[in-house]
Amino acid sequence: MGYLYRTDFSLVKRLVGYNVPEKTELPLDRPLGSNLDYLTLPSELKISIFAEGLKDPRVIVFDPAGRMLVSETKEGRVVALNDKNKDGKVDEITTVLENLRSPHGLAFYTDKYKKLFLYVAETNQVMRYDYDVSLGRVLEATKKNIANLPPDGQHFTRTIAFGKDFRSKPLLPEDLRGSVYSDIKLYISVGSSCDACEESTWKRAAILEADPEGTYTAEFAGGLRNSVFFTFHPETQEMWATEMGRDNLGDDLPPDEVNIIRVASSEQKYGARRFGWPFCYGNKIRDKKFKPPKFERIDIPQDCSQTEAPIIEIPAHSAPLGLAFITSDRWPKEWKNDLLVAYHGSWNRSEPTGYKIVKFDVDKNGKLSGTADFVTGWLDKNKIFGRPVDLKFGPDGALYVSDDSAGLIYKIEPK
Repeated sequence: MGYLYRTDFSLVKRLVGYNVPEKTELPLDRPLGSNLDYLTLPSELKISIFAEGLKDPRVIVFDPAGRMLVSETKEGRVVALNDKNKDGKVDEITTVLENLRSPHGLAFYTDKYKKLFLYVAETNQVMRYDYDVSLGRVLEATKKNIANLPPDGQHFTRTIAFGKDFRSKPLLPEDLRGSVYSDIKLYISVGSSCDACEESTWKRAAILEADPEGTYTAEFAGGLRNSVFFTFHPETQEMWATEMGRDNLGDDLPPDEVNIIRVASSEQKYGARRFGWPFCYGNKIRDKKFKPPKFERIDIPQDCSQTEAPIIEIPAHSAPLGLAFITSDRWPKEWKNDLLVAYHGSWNRSEPTGYKIVKFDVDKNGKLSGTADFVTGWLDKNKIFGRPVDLKFGPDGALYVSDDSAGLIYKIEPK
């Protein structure tokens, strides 16, 4: 490795400060599901608190019985949220897994033998567990390592989801695939170890591809500084991913992004599409401040014309995280297939930005035609009331939103 920028990022944050507005504590004596009048959303919808008292809730997933599981990343835990009396509010929180290493991504998969598994992405690995859906429990003795990942770093969360195999032909020859080869792939997002640097492994600043059995791990797309969340368009099935731009270029650069992550074609000489980082950002713009004295990797283009442009540019430092397409038949028909993106909010901007959910008008072919704020009010001048993270539609057609600052799960549904 010729050039590698290393820093104790936690020390930088302590010295420089987050520049996050002061957090306003919500009234502790509020009734569950009330006191959200500081939030503004479309008149057709209502919002309530589905669960509270969580510690750093991040990724939301639903098991086949409709039970919600949530990763509490800083606590090293995965919990199940149960609404036992079916009144729309959680009345029981149980621990599914604990003593994990920064668990984040969660995904369910049923194999061809109808066996159900829970996959959990920790910072250093993806583990698979047999899952008992009747009890909402895993069988820890059955755990299997599906993929080894580079741990920790500035961006330490790992997100996973199952999707179609986008390749026209399998990566592995038939004699190496094994008898369990699947047309469904497990996609894994791994952020960079730094703000802007040369990574020592192709597994960082990338979205990886594996099979459900963990036979192999490969690079699906690279040059992605921190694509914490991704999802799939309901019609085209293409992968859409949020992307956080680098720091230290001022208040307004570079833009954060939403990218469509397509499989590499024969024209891509690197074997996977490149989305710019660390040399380029936005619409193929060269980062003039990143000038390492030496850069040895030949699979990272320094020519921005060889990189992919985003489908959406987002104001710098908005910190886009969860994203979801509106597919629920309960919601207004004119919103069908529109995209919602959670802006977690800035920590290093002179005037804070983000702290909201934004809607992008998207047609069935994935073409954009407009944008508007969807849920606002978490930021009020110099105070914050929360920071939205993941967006997931539940089996009931409601949108559930995790908030790792307030420790809440919100429920948004038609009136």
